[in-house]
Amino acid sequence: MNEKHCQSCGMPMGETDELYGTNKDGGKNEDYCEYCFVKGVFTEPDCTMEEMIAFCVPHMVDMVESNAGMKEDEARNMLREFFPTLKRWNAAS
Repeated sequence: MNEKHCQSCGMPMGETDELYGTNKDGGKNEDYCEYCFVKGVFTEPDCTMEEMIAFCVPHMVDMVESNAGMKEDEARNMLREFFPTLKRWNAAS
């Protein structure tokens, strides 16, 4: 089973729709989390990929148990590889 991630911030979205963002009509959006996408718009519409990476690095380093001992540079490099595969940051989409 592939783990579903927010296509903006990369956060794992779990096995339910609890963390899904919302579309303009109030329905759940399966691509983006509730922190990135509300009522059909990005909560930070002018955010660049680098700004999102900078925001996410501390969460990876401090808040994710599976990343215990991860250094900021390591997290930043990992996100720089991962983010271009996400829908919001993929230049091909």
